[in-house]
Amino acid sequence: MHQETIKRFNSLKEKGLSIDITRGKPDKDQLDLSNGLIDISIPTLSDDGADLRNYGEPFGIIEARKLGSELLNAPVENVLACEQSSLLLTYQTVLANFLFAEPNPWKNINNPKFICPVPGFDRHFMMLGDFGIDAIPVPLTDEGIDLEAFTDVLKEENVVGMLCVPRHSNPSGEIYSDENLLEAFKIGSSYSKKFLFLFDHAYLIHDFLPSKSQRPLWELALEAGVENQTVITTSFSKVTFGGGGISFLATAGHSLDLIKKVRTTMIICPDKLNQKRHVEFFKDVKSVHEHMKKHADLVRPKFELAYSFLEALPEECGTFSRPTGGYFITYSTSKPIATRVVALCKELGVLITPAGSTFPKNYDPNDSVIRLAPTFVEACDLSDAMDVFVTAVLVAHYELEI
Repeated sequence: MHQETIKRFNSLKEKGLSIDITRGKPDKDQLDLSNGLIDISIPTLSDDGADLRNYGEPFGIIEARKLGSELLNAPVENVLACEQSSLLLTYQTVLANFLFAEPNPWKNINNPKFICPVPGFDRHFMMLGDFGIDAIPVPLTDEGIDLEAFTDVLKEENVVGMLCVPRHSNPSGEIYSDENLLEAFKIGSSYSKKFLFLFDHAYLIHDFLPSKSQRPLWELALEAGVENQTVITTSFSKVTFGGGGISFLATAGHSLDLIKKVRTTMIICPDKLNQKRHVEFFKDVKSVHEHMKKHADLVRPKFELAYSFLEALPEECGTFSRPTGGYFITYSTSKPIATRVVALCKELGVLITPAGSTFPKNYDPNDSVIRLAPTFVEACDLSDAMDVFVTAVLVAHYELEI
């Protein structure tokens, strides 16, 4: 088998591939699903008479807020309709607390810390790093955050919150159970009534296979009595156009006051014309879900193709996730060889997210987690990329000389 692997490696090298599967992006066919947005005709006034072309409505037009309210199952008065992505609103939430949290802004706290389940989203770690906030890694389980490890971290001082993707977690695909979330709410709020639960709900509606049910986060936060400590963000970034969608945020009390304070100074008003375009395009939440079924039909075959290659790897080499939604697959090598695998893939012309990037400070203590993003490339290129990946894993695992 080893001689065949070496032969395959050299054959792939001769192909001169140039394939990038580093980021989770929609492909052209997915983007085409929303082309109707480009030419859609909209009025110049919102439903309550605001001129969409002018300043005003700093927290979004009412019809967009109502759409966000339906998506997040939160009262419209607790929902902001904004721009771009959930990541932007997540950043603005951290910024607001860093500058203005009461009674003590995070900037005045000595060595503030944030709990981050791992493997996680590299942009979250980068974001916290921008503010000098330590991202403390806590393992994930099939049910969500490891509650024992979560509790252990909270024995430390100055832990100001947690940040996670609670549905189809980036990159390993976990869906947090209701019980896990409720217990996390209980533990975190017992530590501090100012502890922030920050949810980047980027894949809220991105199922491509039947998925585990999950009660609305807002409903769970209300049940736990932590709605003032909870901020939930989501967006249409991977629903319509990357960077051209609209985003939503739900929170209450002082957390709502903080984000409004920052956005009033920073934004003045969002792109209300784009908000109106999206509302006219979708009409209601039911049509959003119908739209996402079309996405699912395009995404699902690519994951199945990737699985077909990963299933061919010997079990002794490692394990891989089988998400039912989202944009990523995680492969975990049984040996500390992730960095080597990624380097071998690059040698063969396939770019993969750098090893370690799914952990704070780009440090995976086991050097084992590799994130694969199969959605953006065409099927033929994905086949080549997965062929390269499987070959690289075999070469690295068996320490073959090439």
